Amino acid sequence: MGTGRGDSGTLEWKVDIPGGKSETLVPESGFVCRIWRGLRGLVEGFLLKIWRFLEKAWGIGVDEPRKLVHCLKVGLALSAVSLFYYMRPLYDGVGGNAMWAVMTVVVVFEYTVGATLSKSINRTAATFLAGSLGIGIHWVASQSGERFEPIILGFSVFILAAVATFSRFVPSVKARFDYGASIFILTFSLVSVSGYRVEKLVGLAHNRLSTIAIGTSLCIIISMLFCPIWAGDELHSLITRNLEKLSDSLNGCVAEYFHQNGTVDSGGEDCSKKLRGYKCVLNSKATEDSMANFAIWEPAHGNFNFRHPWKQYLKLGASMRYCACCIEALNGCLDTEVEAPEFLKEHLQDVCMILSSCSSNVLKELMITMKTMRRSSKIDFFVGEMNSAVKDLQNGMKSLPTMLSVPPPDTVKGKPGTKTTMPPLMEVLPLATLVSLLIEIAARIEAIVNNIDELACLAEFKPAKDDKPKQNQSTITPISDDQDHETMTAIQKV
Repeated sequence: MGTGRGDSGTLEWKVDIPGGKSETLVPESGFVCRIWRGLRGLVEGFLLKIWRFLEKAWGIGVDEPRKLVHCLKVGLALSAVSLFYYMRPLYDGVGGNAMWAVMTVVVVFEYTVGATLSKSINRTAATFLAGSLGIGIHWVASQSGERFEPIILGFSVFILAAVATFSRFVPSVKARFDYGASIFILTFSLVSVSGYRVEKLVGLAHNRLSTIAIGTSLCIIISMLFCPIWAGDELHSLITRNLEKLSDSLNGCVAEYFHQNGTVDSGGEDCSKKLRGYKCVLNSKATEDSMANFAIWEPAHGNFNFRHPWKQYLKLGASMRYCACCIEALNGCLDTEVEAPEFLKEHLQDVCMILSSCSSNVLKELMITMKTMRRSSKIDFFVGEMNSAVKDLQNGMKSLPTMLSVPPPDTVKGKPGTKTTMPPLMEVLPLATLVSLLIEIAARIEAIVNNIDELACLAEFKPAKDDKPKQNQSTITPISDDQDHETMTAIQKV
């Protein structure tokens, strides 16, 4: 063991080991040094989390700039309503009740115009109704004497609060007036309780109602005039995107089942998202319901007239989810451990791919119809092609029992003396399930066509252009129950 000076001038200890070599001993870190390293690690980790949060926020702002615009609109509304505190003439007019205007802006201002209108009207109407009832009941109680006044006020609070709370369980009230019922309970309770000690109750109610009206008016004006975001547009765009996602998912599932997805594998994550697009359709019910309820409150704008049939969008969304359920079951066929024989797949591959393509064409044409709000002159032709493909697939299923009685080609060529072997039932079931699901999807797509046609009539879509295809359209016949029965009979024979 020996000592020496290092490059930095500090004292170093060295240990001699066999072989003529020496090893430098590194002194252990002190207590203060370890604390410093721990604190530095915590600070670096905290700064890294902040950086990641800022990156996510930046990504949200880039992907959806309208959310950033909404934040600026909220800031503008709060700055405008704060002038009632900063400017003496305005403050003298409303006094300390200006805080109610600030609170109203914070609570009422929402992302879409419909949501802002809904909350504003609910808050103003509920405040006016609760204030009027509170003043009336306070007058009645004051005329009854000091002995019965608190009893009447307490009983009225109990009855009206219970009735208003029960009304929130009614579906129609909860969908559109739930916020108003809450404000009614709050305002009536405040007026009734404070009226027992406050002499100028009418002036107090008038000041609060006026400040709330100021706040709601500012919210409505800024929401509608500065880059408005309409709930009706959001709902319409959501339905249009879901139609495209259904089309992509249907094509992707069938192509992957028959291993015709050479482009799907090369697409990576984008194609995987398209294949799972039906999940967005299944999870869109809550968004559609809220957007439809908010769109009812909006005035006429763009292509949407007053009293636009927003409820029809809910029926259309429900029929699209029925179709998405079948596509989800179809996607389950891809993960099954039992695979159908290749010669059976080859027998039905072409007709299944044709039916998938025709069904996808119908969905894409419906998407274009919704996007342009113009009736399509090609939809009848595409539906006819889809029904014709369904008939071809049903005919292919009818010939399947005959094919199963014939040995596969490789068996005939390899061992001509061998006996004919029927494939196990479990190997045939996945293919039969796929075929029945494709037929069911075609039927549900027809239901979507009918719902969009009804929506086009109610919403008065633009007339179709005169560019109808020249092909024969005599094949436009709906899938009958007899054809379904024949298909099921063929599956049972298999």
